[in-house]
Amino acid sequence: MSMSAGAADTQLSATELAARMNSMQQDGTSFIRLRMEIQQPPGNAQSTLQVQIKQRRTKSATEVVYQILWPKDRAGEAVLLRKTDRQGASGSLLSPPDTLRQLGAAQMRETLFGSSLSYADVVENFFAWEHQTLVGTETMQRAQCLILESKPGRSDSSIYTSVRSWVDARRLVPLRVEKYVSSGRLARRIDTTRVVFNDGHHLPASMMVYDTQKNSATEFDGSNIKRSVNFDASTFTPEGLKQAAPPGSKSD
Repeated sequence: MSMSAGAADTQLSATELAARMNSMQQDGTSFIRLRMEIQQPPGNAQSTLQVQIKQRRTKSATEVVYQILWPKDRAGEAVLLRKTDRQGASGSLLSPPDTLRQLGAAQMRETLFGSSLSYADVVENFFAWEHQTLVGTETMQRAQCLILESKPGRSDSSIYTSVRSWVDARRLVPLRVEKYVSSGRLARRIDTTRVVFNDGHHLPASMMVYDTQKNSATEFDGSNIKRSVNFDASTFTPEGLKQAAPPGSKSD
């Protein structure tokens, strides 16, 4: 996800803060290369993947493609995830060379390439949920944060019942996100470990994702972040999962 730069007011209401964060989620197209280190238990490296992400996020739809580039024995594995205002989350999972599995709402709890991140986490925008409440403030990483609690309304589908976000009040970047299930138990925690300034935007470039139910963690270390890129018409289709070439920039 990507966040815009700009001054933030610590006196923002919950509705105003959520609206700003929601708008920043709808940031158009982007391309990211990253390293995923899967740890189980946390701190014990199990496997490392080199992955590229192609994404298009607008007010009406979110479309994201993850493709494994390395190691060689997993190269070509890819997943397309999509969520629109009118439909829930869905997707397609490609196992080379041509095995395609369809993903529906029931599969959104499954994990992305065996990491600590679920498919739902990739496409879900909890800042757009109906219920938003400020529940406190806290200093984190030497930044003053507003703690925003988000809960889905009747029209919001999610595998979670509430999400708490520690939002850096100056850069408008979530430095921590905690996601809870119906039992009230913490299911996932996402800590931003590195923020970069790119193309006029503050972006969370590296994160640690903890799956408390499976006692696992995954480090996402992003690089080569490009915004406002051109994608081929087939990119966000099942057929496009087979194409690993990076997109061109609009400025090309």
